[in-house]
Amino acid sequence: VQLQACGGGLVQAGGSLRLSCTASGRTFSGYAMGWFRQAPGKEREFVAVISWSGGATRYADSVKGRFTVSRDNAKNTVYLQMNSLKSEDTAVYYCAADRTIATIATGRADYWGQGTQVTVSS
Repeated sequence: VQLQACGGGLVQAGGSLRLSCTASGRTFSGYAMGWFRQAPGKEREFVAVISWSGGATRYADSVKGRFTVSRDNAKNTVYLQMNSLKSEDTAVYYCAADRTIATIATGRADYWGQGTQVTVSS
């Protein structure tokens, strides 16, 4: 079972990035998928989560209106479109999968991917 995240990089403040996370090794049918981030010296924090159907999403207050989570179940992939990036968005971003949105929104998940670094320069 593997969650592979990619799409991180260096971007100037105000810019955009799109992260992708592809699941392999098993099906995540019925699973919610989410994103977390961890900045240097800080605890990991919840960013966004999307239900299996895509009909329900939740966001951290710090990213509402700037980030959009989406998924393509045919490709076993979840995306995080990040716009209007700020220096405080700099972190390692992780994707995760769990049966429920609520579990991910509280910081827990059954499956975790490796991180991808996002650096926003001011």
